[in-house]
Amino acid sequence: MENIRQNVLAHAKRILIKVGSAVLTGNDGLDLKIIDGLVRDMSSLVQNGYSLVLVTSGAIVSGKHRMHITGKLKSMPEKQAAAAIGQGRLMRVYSKSFEKHGLNVAQILLTLSDVTDRQRYLNIRNTLSTLMKWEVIPIINENDTVAVDEIKFGENDNLAAMIANIIEADLFINLTSIDGLYDCNPMVSKKARLIPLVHEFTDEIEAAATGDTSSAGTGGMKSKVQAAKKVTAIGIPCIIAPGKKKKVLIDIMEGKEIGTLFLPMADRLNSKKYWIAFTLHPRGRLIIDDGAKKALLEKGKSLLPTGVIDVEGDFDLGDPVSCVDGEGTILAKGLVNYNSSEIRKIKGLKTSKISQVLGHKDYDEIIHRDNMVITKQDRLKNKI
Repeated sequence: MENIRQNVLAHAKRILIKVGSAVLTGNDGLDLKIIDGLVRDMSSLVQNGYSLVLVTSGAIVSGKHRMHITGKLKSMPEKQAAAAIGQGRLMRVYSKSFEKHGLNVAQILLTLSDVTDRQRYLNIRNTLSTLMKWEVIPIINENDTVAVDEIKFGENDNLAAMIANIIEADLFINLTSIDGLYDCNPMVSKKARLIPLVHEFTDEIEAAATGDTSSAGTGGMKSKVQAAKKVTAIGIPCIIAPGKKKKVLIDIMEGKEIGTLFLPMADRLNSKKYWIAFTLHPRGRLIIDDGAKKALLEKGKSLLPTGVIDVEGDFDLGDPVSCVDGEGTILAKGLVNYNSSEIRKIKGLKTSKISQVLGHKDYDEIIHRDNMVITKQDRLKNKI
């Protein structure tokens, strides 16, 4: 186990660190001692040649404290207002803490639409690359003050996984309020045992991750394991560890057995296919026949019109859609070369008939293999 960790960490120079609300929450809304300790660790890592990007929660918690609000906020406007109040203080606390160590910070607030748009996605990557080159710490949070359900990441765990892909991180460290992933909920069972190493995402691993949360957090262990699944799919190892533990980041990078280490999947997605699989939301579905299913899953082929049985939804050229079989099982997701109206006209036809029916034929394929992500066993099943 120790050798595995050391081998993983030996190649980790660019690190994405995510800190959850449950770690940051204290009597003053934000736990300033915890933040100072984490910043001290991060500053030490930067001084030792590591490049860091920080995804942090805490704006809503800080805003609630400022407004003397206890309990959960009930409406989206209340959450957005609390975030607007708390975000400034959150950044001020981080900025002052990093300044003690001679480091500057940069605030980046994002919504899902910022990373689903390819040009903005590339702009974010270039900006983050420049900040890391300057040894400035990018501090990223969801733009809760403007985000609505359609453009929300859902959890900062999901946001962090997407940023890890954007910066091509060597390691994703997810700091939470418990020691790591247990085989059952440690808040319920005294027999719960920590799982130190995860080689692959089995049914047992999926079942061990619950959605139970603290009063400050939102996603629970389930969202953290889903984030680990996403980053390991592109070859990024992930460690879920206790954020309140003193010198936790230093200990992790020294190879100490802290938390749960998720190893990268052997069959990895490239950055573009990760973007298709985990960032884009399907605008429709293509129901395909058994021949097309076999061609996609077993032969590595593109999707041709002849294999499409039906079309669900309205979408444009270039939009992401899911490919499903007759039983509704999601098999793949990809970017279409024709809009929904055109596909309805050419479904079931040979490629030689496309021009005759549509009056043009820009592509033989409805979805080219290069723009498609295939479901791999249970790892991505019904998650795309």
